[in-house]
Amino acid sequence: MNLQFRIGFIGAGNMAFGIAKGILSDSVPSTNVKVSAPSLRNLGRFQELNISTTHSNTEVASCSDVIFVAVKPVLVPTVLGEISQHVTDRHIIVSVAAGVTLATLEGLLPHGSCVIRLMPNLPCVVLEGALLLARGTHAKQEHSALLCSLLQRCGLVEEGPEAWIDIHTGLSGSGVAFVYLFAEALAEGAVKMGMPSGLAQKIAAQTVLGAGQLLRDSNVHPAQLRSEVCTPGGTTIYGLHALEQGGVRASTISAVETATARAREFGRNSAVPESRK
Repeated sequence: MNLQFRIGFIGAGNMAFGIAKGILSDSVPSTNVKVSAPSLRNLGRFQELNISTTHSNTEVASCSDVIFVAVKPVLVPTVLGEISQHVTDRHIIVSVAAGVTLATLEGLLPHGSCVIRLMPNLPCVVLEGALLLARGTHAKQEHSALLCSLLQRCGLVEEGPEAWIDIHTGLSGSGVAFVYLFAEALAEGAVKMGMPSGLAQKIAAQTVLGAGQLLRDSNVHPAQLRSEVCTPGGTTIYGLHALEQGGVRASTISAVETATARAREFGRNSAVPESRK
């Protein structure tokens, strides 16, 4: 990769920080990265990575080749309106705003702009994220290949149609919180039975980590792995019965469905009016 390749972040939240950590390498030194945010609150941790920071979004746009737009969905029109006149055909605009469609993004930028939607999740901050990207009308395979190369240290990176992005938001973006809720409940169950809280939380975290790594690395369907833990009349099948009585499977499916629907709602609310296209 060209050592002069420059990357900018507009927005300094957890997603921007996780991605920034992942892309820093010998081919993308910290001196080639710049981050903007309106306040100093989140910029300090970027400065600890020797990344240059600013309060000017236009400064980031002017000096970057790839621009990650990592702000809340409601702020996307304002931010893109601010930087639009600085976007040229050299830029790749990467939006990580939940629900904001490619059509909306393209409608807010100069005609022909190269736009990619990216949905990461919180474990990017520990380089164990799950990221899905979708190309816009003018983004080519070489652009998505470049982005995948940049992001490879952030975790699992896949490409798919835009219709999958909102589903990925419900599955993996919001799904992280669902896993935390389950881990919390696991620990609380152990506390109820007499284990100290600190130890229960530590073991619950390791249980989730180990189960996830085994599921990922074995390439085996989760139902098969689950069956391998169960023995006739044993503790696990009794516990699974209790979970099914509580509707855990149906509730989890509904949670992903509801989160996906909410992401799609964001997309409808952020759509660019025909008069602005």
